[in-house]
Formats: sequence, structure tokens, C-alpha cells
Amino acid sequence: MNDGANDLGGFLRSRRERLTPRAAGIESGVTHRRVPGLRREELAELAGVSVGYYTRLEQGASGSASDAVIDALATALQLDRAEHEHLRTLATPRRQRRPRVYKSTLRPSVRELLAVIPTTPAIVIDHRTDVLAWNRLGHALLASHLDVHAPDARTRPNVARMLFLDPHHRALYRDWRAKAQVTVAALHQAVARYPADTKLEQLVGHLAVESADFARIWARRPVRTCSYYLRELDHPVVGRVTLANETVSLSDDDQQIGLFYARPGTSDADALTLLGQSLERDSFPAPPSEKENAR
Repeated sequence: MNDGANDLGGFLRSRRERLTPRAAGIESGVTHRRVPGLRREELAELAGVSVGYYTRLEQGASGSASDAVIDALATALQLDRAEHEHLRTLATPRRQRRPRVYKSTLRPSVRELLAVIPTTPAIVIDHRTDVLAWNRLGHALLASHLDVHAPDARTRPNVARMLFLDPHHRALYRDWRAKAQVTVAALHQAVARYPADTKLEQLVGHLAVESADFARIWARRPVRTCSYYLRELDHPVVGRVTLANETVSLSDDDQQIGLFYARPGTSDADALTLLGQSLERDSFPAPPSEKENAR
């Protein structure tokens, strides 16, 4: 599903087709247009570049553009901040690289952090949305149907794969479509940052084949960056619960910690307390030691 060298062109085309002449401030006496959104020549004029140059960008004949051109195109296309940054990433010249497998390693200090916040559901994912770790409450909230030690297995749980292919996980989200949009947007941005990551490419290809929903959303090229959401969940143990979802980036590792919490004194906070109490009644084996986790 990754367009390779023409990913820049594909993104430009998707945003050009999204922008109407009226929204762009173009007066047109034509009532019927053969193409959705702006024509190439209209966008080129708005951005102050030649039609030929813009066409080469969109067709993949030119895989890079200067910062000034990218800024002009972003302004003309009325991109938001996240889309502008994504466009800049796609336009950055890249050397030809051999396919690589990026290995995500969880720092012991991050594992310790999860352990000292037992009353806050927490999960750590990498750029592929592989689950590197979760605390017991995070596991109970998001994936209680999986083994609690699954992130330490050879094949880790993957948030995107669960969201689109695991009916248990999909049913958890009352706002599934919103969650799906954000997840696909994150994968689009990851593909732009890691164009030689073979496992990421395989994940996207697998999801596109196995899930029509994923393929449809992927084709729209959503881009969104946000660290805070409200999530409405239908949990099998505590029922309907609305939690704040705060995302903390570990920039040195290109990993994220997802935290879920509720305002104290609310029914949602009571639901989390009840979920924690249910864990105390269950018996889990001790987590693997750091030595056993060494890869």
C-alpha cells in the first residue's frame, strides 16, 4: 500500500482533490468540473510554481522539493500543522537504502515507570504500533482476552492489527471510527519516517489485504497529530466508561506511552477502581525478569 517514490505525489493529489475552488478563493464560472477539487494548474498558480514542476512532483518524476516550495504548497492547500510537517517529511531527499528491520527495545526505566503507576492504565507502543509493554491495569482495560505477558513474546500484540482484525478489541471502542482514523494516520507518518522498515511495510500490506476498512481509510491518507483524546469504551467487566487518553512521546526511542485516566469522584473513576479490584481477585504469574526479557 505504500506508494514508494510517489508517496509525496499521492499525498499532494489527495489534498488537492480535497480543496474546492470556493474554499481556495478561486472564482469560476464552470458549474461542472471533471475532477474533484482543484486542477493542477490552479494549485500551481496559487503556490507560485510552474504547472510542469508541480506535475512532476505529483507524478513522482521529482521526489523532493525545497522548503520554500513545500511551504507555498502547504499554504495553498490549506494544510494544518500536522499535514504540513508530514508533507515536509515526504519531500525530504532520501538516499537509496537497503530494506531494514528496526528493532524496538524497551528501556528498563520505562518498564519501572509502568510498575509504579499501578492505578493508571498504561501501554507502550513503537512506531509500528507494536505493544512493547503494559501494566496490569492497562492490559485489563485494553486486551484482557490476551495473555498479560504477550508483549514479551516473540510476536507482540499490535494495536493496529487488533483494531482492524480482532473483533474483541474492535468492540471495545464506541468511537471505533475515530480511533481507526488516528491509528491509520500514525502509520502513514511512520511510513514516511521509516521508508525502509520492512516489517512496517508488511504490516500495512497485511492490513490492507485483510481489512477493507483499513484499505479505505489508508487510501484517504489521513494525517493527524494529537496527544489527547476522550475514549468511550464498552468494557466487558466494568461496562461503558469514558476515559481521557494522554499520549507521552519518548522521542529518543520513537515510542509512546498511552495513559488512561478519569477525573476523581466520577463514575468513570469508580469503574477503573472496580477494574483494579477485579485484578486483585485474580491470580497472575509473576512477570518475566529483565534477564528473561533480554533479546
